[in-house]
Amino acid sequence: MELAFLHPLYERPGPWASVYVDTSRHTEHTPQERELTARAMARELADQGADEATCRAVRHAIEELRHSTEPHGRAFFARDGEVVLDPPLARSPGRDWAQWAPLPRVTPLLELAGEDPVCIVAHVDRRGADFELRSALGRDEAGGVTGRQWPLHRTGSVDWSERHFQLRVENTWEHNAAEIADALAVCQEETGADLLILVGDDREQRAVRERLPRRLHGTVVEASRGAGSRLLDEDVEQIREEHVQERAADELERFLAARGSSGDEGRSEAVEGVQALVEAAREHRIDALLIRPDGPDAHREVWVGEDPDAVAVRRTDLKVLGEQNSWSARADDALLRAVVAADAEAVAVAGTGVEDAPVGGLGAVLRW
Repeated sequence: MELAFLHPLYERPGPWASVYVDTSRHTEHTPQERELTARAMARELADQGADEATCRAVRHAIEELRHSTEPHGRAFFARDGEVVLDPPLARSPGRDWAQWAPLPRVTPLLELAGEDPVCIVAHVDRRGADFELRSALGRDEAGGVTGRQWPLHRTGSVDWSERHFQLRVENTWEHNAAEIADALAVCQEETGADLLILVGDDREQRAVRERLPRRLHGTVVEASRGAGSRLLDEDVEQIREEHVQERAADELERFLAARGSSGDEGRSEAVEGVQALVEAAREHRIDALLIRPDGPDAHREVWVGEDPDAVAVRRTDLKVLGEQNSWSARADDALLRAVVAADAEAVAVAGTGVEDAPVGGLGAVLRW
């Protein structure tokens, strides 16, 4: 997961209010229910020690969702009377909850908002294609292309003139496939889509795929038709989810390979466990942080100072490093702060099938 959007959370000192709101249920009573949620979250923050201005800012932000039809949810991060960041979620948090702590509670974003692959669904036929842009937030029309309209159909005759006509039909198909591929490549570049889903007959899909730039071949999925000529929403969601799982599995595989090898001068290529990760974070050596949210180390207590790399297992260690102020924080959130500051990446590896890796639930591939 790219973490650059979290930078505003670490440009200001804490404490922070972190609130996750579920918006997946929509009924005629939703506006009233959202108002009740807004009051409950503000009250919960106040009970935890949040200042009145921040509680009020959070309450007003949630109340703004009264008539929202967001399909999953929203996270809010606030301090000093201001909501600093409010990213939409790609998955429902399951319940509403709030926390007041020295660091923003960002780790849940890895699962709830981290991997939301944007897809272009291209409905392809011999005449051209229509493009749809799909993400967790819904769908939008993304244009398309109309190719040559004649000749498009073969005949059953075998005389010379008809064979010549059939060759022209083949040329029309190839021309249209090339135009579709060109338009699809431009659409991908403009939208930054992670996946290209081709829907149509096998031959039509293959013809377009073969004409796409080589850099896009790994992003293409050929799908069967859904109801009628359109791909069903659940089929798109399954493809998107499989892509997320494959990305997490790839990162875990990279970690496991690095864990079993040594680089130059015998240096470890990967580490796991809070102590080793804290040391790597202080030295800006984390390239990719892996978090298994159900791992016991994720919620272990560490100590943090004002700087992102000011993190230690013991409070006295921070004093040795010259930090005058220190606060207790969760290990996962402290490490994520260091990772964001170092422009590294992070990924949740739950559901990858390797339950004991990384040991304790926290690990990292290192850079030297």
